[in-house]
Amino acid sequence: MEPSRTNNGFPSATRNAPHVRLAAPEDSEGIRAVYAPYLDTPITFEEAIPPAEEFRARMGGILATYPCLVAESNGVIVGYAYAHRQAEREAYGWNAELSVYLAHEACGFGLGGTLYRALIELVRAQGVKCAYALVTVPNAASERLHEAFGFQLMATQRNAGYTCGSWRDVAWYTLALSEFDADPSPVVPFPHLDPLVVRIAIEKANRELAMRSRSNDAPDTGIPQ
Repeated sequence: MEPSRTNNGFPSATRNAPHVRLAAPEDSEGIRAVYAPYLDTPITFEEAIPPAEEFRARMGGILATYPCLVAESNGVIVGYAYAHRQAEREAYGWNAELSVYLAHEACGFGLGGTLYRALIELVRAQGVKCAYALVTVPNAASERLHEAFGFQLMATQRNAGYTCGSWRDVAWYTLALSEFDADPSPVVPFPHLDPLVVRIAIEKANRELAMRSRSNDAPDTGIPQ
């Protein structure tokens, strides 16, 4: 059964429109709770939920260099989006891989698009040149989301992994964020990014959510508005 809607366009389970903020290390358990149900799907290739301390350490590693945003409603994290290294070699350092996850009750109301838009703005401000996204296909909602943001399908990796009882294909999407200049400046670690730039991106995301709440929009299908 689909969650009922409140008069703000979000599910009654969340009661109020979520707000976006920066993630902190102490959010690791709330983020882990959102992530855990995806292990029963082919969306993630991870087979077991990491222990709490391991997951916290993973989040700490991300926060040392890249942004992680959470959407919170009534003190509960209902979604998150983050960036991380696309590959380990130094020359790949101007790339970043992006991911977004939502709690089931928060899906279908445009929240994923809001988080993703803010995340893209922040990694662009860091100096990341190209954003990557890996999507286990078929996944119509995620494919539409990335296409709506201008990502291009670079390739489909056939039989990329075996999970949930089947071999799965993975689509590689890319989005150029700026010019590929001949002498690129190093990517700015997120903790060193201008706080004003961060604040503007988050305030913009929350204005978007507030406008959607006031207008009582019908649920979308993951395509940013």
